[in-house]
Amino acid sequence: MAQHKHVGSSLDDLLEADGTLEQIEAEALKRVIVWQVQQAMGQAGVNKSQLAQKMHTSRTVVNRLLDEKDTGVTITTLVKAGRVLGMRWTLESDGDNGSPRAA
Repeated sequence: MAQHKHVGSSLDDLLEADGTLEQIEAEALKRVIVWQVQQAMGQAGVNKSQLAQKMHTSRTVVNRLLDEKDTGVTITTLVKAGRVLGMRWTLESDGDNGSPRAA
């Protein structure tokens, strides 16, 4: 019977071995952030253009904020969007592996 290299290992181990763990975690976190911002926009009745105007930024920045694949959004942009939408961001670590988690 053939030996399987990853039998018994976790998905994190597999992703770490192929060098994609950090990118996958960043994209998953960004999906959560985008969902939260979209929910807050809906509750506030704010569209992308209005959000950009209230943040004193461009619509391009808002589009990057709402792009699930763009993990390069700055903390400053998140804070600005949060303030405009009545949100407050917190970051915590589960202490196990140091992976950030949106709260």
